[in-house]
Amino acid sequence: MRRNWYRIVLAISVVVLWLLLTRPVTGQELTAGLILALILALSPLPGSKVYGEISLVPKKILASFVYLIIFLAAVVKSNIDVALRVLSPRLPINPGIVRVKTRLRSALGRMVLANSITLTPGTITVDIRDDDLFIHWINIQSTDVQESTQKIVSDFERHLEVIFG
Repeated sequence: MRRNWYRIVLAISVVVLWLLLTRPVTGQELTAGLILALILALSPLPGSKVYGEISLVPKKILASFVYLIIFLAAVVKSNIDVALRVLSPRLPINPGIVRVKTRLRSALGRMVLANSITLTPGTITVDIRDDDLFIHWINIQSTDVQESTQKIVSDFERHLEVIFG
């Protein structure tokens, strides 16, 4: 019964996300979204250990919405920063790879953190080794692990700890 609940929530989530991202919604887009949702809902996700870490308790659901807002704000801020660096040659660009530490123990939490960092302009997660993430940063502000962790990871990690433990 629990597995069916996850499949239903997944299908509804995919359809809602599809409809939010598709404008204008026509019959073709709606059909494609429904087919995608059906394929994902029927795929063998429940057997995976990674997806077993997901639980739908109100505290985690609320933290997910807060995280989404924090993430979107970081994306907008980073887009502006990168655009300004492109348009103004006087702004520094000091690219390189820094190491940051994560407190997240969940494999899924680490994956979401790494992908969130990569989706934020100006940073790309290059590798993950245990508690360390290696990140290419457009403008290295510090090579100190603690400072880099504070600047890149801490805002995301605080909310991901609630969501994934």
